[in-house]
Parts: sequence; C-alpha cells; structure tokens
Amino acid sequence: MANDDKDLQRIKDLIEIMKQNGLVELEIKHGDDAIVLKRQQPQSLPAAVPIAGVSVPHVAGSGKDVTAAEAAQHTAHAAEGLVDIKSPIVGTFYATPSPDSDPFIEIGSQVNSQTVVCIVEAMKVMNEIKAETSGTIEQICMESGQAVEYGQVLFRVRPD
Repeated sequence: MANDDKDLQRIKDLIEIMKQNGLVELEIKHGDDAIVLKRQQPQSLPAAVPIAGVSVPHVAGSGKDVTAAEAAQHTAHAAEGLVDIKSPIVGTFYATPSPDSDPFIEIGSQVNSQTVVCIVEAMKVMNEIKAETSGTIEQICMESGQAVEYGQVLFRVRPD
C-alpha cells in the first residue's frame, strides 16, 4: 500500500512538471516499465517563440510577428465567424498523404473533429493533423511543402 502511494505521488509530480513546462505529452521508460502521460493542448501560446535560437515578439495568439494588415485580416476572419485550424507543431506542411495522392481536403470539404486535414512532418515523423472542429473548409492557408510554425493557421473553417 505504501508503495502505491509513492507511485501515485510520483505520477502527480510528473503531471505538475508537465503543467509548469507546458508539456502536452510525456513518456518515460525504465526497463520493462513504461508510463505515458498526455494532456490537452494549452489554449494560450508562449510569450515568445524561439526560432533557431532567436526569440521574436508576436501578437498574442498568433505565434509570430504580424503586420497591421495581417492583424486586420485575422480580425475580419473572426468577425465572419470562421474557426482557425492551427499547427500544433513546427514542421513541413503536406496537403496529401503521398505526392501522387489527392489532397486530404479541399475548399468546400465538410470536416468533423476526427477528419484528418493534412500532415505536418517533424523530424522525419509524419503527424496527422485533425480538424478538431466541425464545419466547411473556407480557406486553405498553406501550400504543400511549406514550412509551418507552431500556432500558424493552416485552414479556416465555417462551423456548422
């Protein structure tokens, strides 16, 4: 029983470390034992996003520097009631599962929370990105093969 209490406290400590450091997933392996902890993505972005060791200022919620025109456009999209699908990671955007395949989605495609909308490759790992919302794709903001940053808008969706 005392050992179970210690293990539970260790897990709680790991969760607290995850929260303090903004970690979304943690995996620890020791011999044959393994523990994987996952939590939901945080709703806010860090105050500065490091890029190749350089910290750049940004407008809150954008993840990057924006011009006044870009900020106005974002406000206009929000006023239209569009929902942004943002990249959860830094990597390379791919609109298709393979070079000779049809795109996952197109403008006008209906999506739900589980619809795969693209792939973002990070460190040779292909990460499927899901819509996490329901509606109709109104805008595709990236081209296949483009570099994408954390929090960058990939698609805009008109909710159902």
